[in-house]
Amino acid sequence: MTEVPILIKDVPQEERPRERLIHLGAKHLSNAELLAILLGSGTKHESVTSLSSRILIHFEGLSLLKDATIEELTAIKGIGTAKAVVILSALELGKRMHNQKPLDRYAVKSPEDAADYVMEEMRDLHQEHFVCIFLNTKNQVIHQQTIFIGSLNASIVHPREVFKEAVKRSAASIICAHNHPSGDPTPSQEDIHVTRRLTECGKMLGIELLDHIVIGDRKYISLKEKGYL
Repeated sequence: MTEVPILIKDVPQEERPRERLIHLGAKHLSNAELLAILLGSGTKHESVTSLSSRILIHFEGLSLLKDATIEELTAIKGIGTAKAVVILSALELGKRMHNQKPLDRYAVKSPEDAADYVMEEMRDLHQEHFVCIFLNTKNQVIHQQTIFIGSLNASIVHPREVFKEAVKRSAASIICAHNHPSGDPTPSQEDIHVTRRLTECGKMLGIELLDHIVIGDRKYISLKEKGYL
C-alpha cells in the first residue's frame, strides 16, 4: 500500500513551523523547521517539512550544509534555483553575523592591536588595499573602510578621501593600513611619503594619524615604530 505524503496544509495550523515560531520564538524550533520556513513550500508530492528534513539528512546536518554550493543544492529533488538561492543567502548572512567584529568595543592600544585587527582579511589579498580604521577618543574602533585598491601612490591616496570619512564619523584619530601582496611588509618610499602627507593633513584638521601599518604574510611593520610619524 502506497504511503500518502503529509502536506503542510494537512498539519494543524498551530503545529506549522511559521506559527510555532510566532508563538514560541525561533530558538524553540528544530533545524528542519527553520529550514522549512526559509523554503516556504514543498512540492506537489512532499511537504516542506519533509523536504527540509531530507536536505539536512543529505548534508548530514548543518556542518556540511553551511558550505553547500548552488549546484549541490539544486541536485536535490525538490530544490530549484529559487530555493537554493534563499538557502545560500541565509547561510551567508549567518556567516557574516558570526564574523562581524564588535566595532564599538575593539580598542587599539598598540601597533600589534591594529595589525591583528586587519591581518586575516588583508594578508592574502592579491592587490594592494588601503584601509582606514577610524577611532574615538578612547581609541575604540568606530568604523573601517577601504579607501582605494591599487598600488600605493600619493596622487591616488588623497587626504581628502581619508579625512572626509573621518569627519563624517566624528573620529578622533585614524590608523591607516595597506597590504603588500608579495608578503614582505617592508615600507617603500611611496609608503613613507603617503604617511607623512597624511600626518601633516591630520595635524591641520585636529585628527591624528596614529599609525600606518604595512601588512605582509602573517607579519607587519608599523611606520610609527620606524619613526616615520
